Amino acid sequence: MKFWQAITWAETEQLTEIARFAEEMGFHGLMSGDHAVYPESIVPNYPYSESGVPPMQPDDEYPDQTAIFAAMAAVTSKLLFTCGVYVLPLRNPHEVARASATLAILSDNRFILGVGIGWMKEEFDIYGVDFHQRGKITDEIIEVLQTLWSGQMVEYHGAHFDFPRVQLSPAPSTHPPIYVGGSSEIALRRAARVGGGYIGAGTTPEDVGPLLRRLNELRQEYGRDHLPFEAMLGISAAPSLKLYQRLADDGLESTVAPPFQYALGKKHSTVDEKKQFMETYAESIVRHF
Repeated sequence: MKFWQAITWAETEQLTEIARFAEEMGFHGLMSGDHAVYPESIVPNYPYSESGVPPMQPDDEYPDQTAIFAAMAAVTSKLLFTCGVYVLPLRNPHEVARASATLAILSDNRFILGVGIGWMKEEFDIYGVDFHQRGKITDEIIEVLQTLWSGQMVEYHGAHFDFPRVQLSPAPSTHPPIYVGGSSEIALRRAARVGGGYIGAGTTPEDVGPLLRRLNELRQEYGRDHLPFEAMLGISAAPSLKLYQRLADDGLESTVAPPFQYALGKKHSTVDEKKQFMETYAESIVRHF
């Protein structure tokens, strides 16, 4: 089983040391979080809590993904990096294509573009992007990215993006994998149709088997079940070796250790406290797989 460590809300100045140690402990990769902006006031519309109130606060850290992944890749050699998830429809596809291509090159293809459509309408209003079109915008951006990553002179003419012949250089030797996050049927279909993986948040142990089976059904429907695919599921239960051994029997092949705020029970912690958690997690779980 592959084990990722969530670094969402971790203190930005600690990230390179966290990356070094995570690689030493045998983690497969690090997964960050993303918001473009965080308004002072929002309507409680968070999809992963019953109340709709999100767990994050305006002062929680959301550093620039390009910068942190490049910095962490520079001090490691095996660790992979992704975002769970990057709010793709807010961004200009040319900027995402160039940043992703550069990260792929600098990291020796250890960067995965984890994307989602977002949930915070206020964020879209501030960016001037139609919140209700974000799914269609996402689908089109994915097409644009895959077109630009070819490194050829290309053009694109869609409903949301339209540009004449251009060329992206440098282009990645291998297209960065795109992992799709979200809990809706539409998100599962998007992951099966265009994704190299799926990122799930807060999956209960009981839902792991049915969710993996549904993803496999959809990949068969789209004729893509022969391609590599990683379903990375964060489990909403206390981590333990016994739990992950049972979930491995249900087909789980990739999971995420909780963010340090949850694992340590406090908003801020030292890098040594984070290392202690990762070491304990690795010794009690990771090294048994």
